[in-house]
Amino acid sequence: MSSSSNIVPVSATKLRHLLNAWLASRPPGVREVILKNRHPAKPAANEPFCTKSLAVSYLSGGVETGRAHRYLRPDGTIGASGKTNPKLFFDGKVMYVLQREP
Repeated sequence: MSSSSNIVPVSATKLRHLLNAWLASRPPGVREVILKNRHPAKPAANEPFCTKSLAVSYLSGGVETGRAHRYLRPDGTIGASGKTNPKLFFDGKVMYVLQREP
């Protein structure tokens, strides 16, 4: 990501919409890279034994376009809300980041 990009804090809903819309279009060559794999997930997550806590990065053309977190259960389903939780999305000009709750 470019250091000269604009950084815009957005709600979790807006960030999820931006990243999911981009992923739905699935540009050619998009790769998902696991940045962190904690196994098992922390007990406070209230997930089944052997659930993994994953930090993932989405790369397009060697540029990180998005980053997210999810719990991956042993049966392959996504835990907690059932959705991947985006942390940032970069559209090439603006970096949208998750707005912190006050």
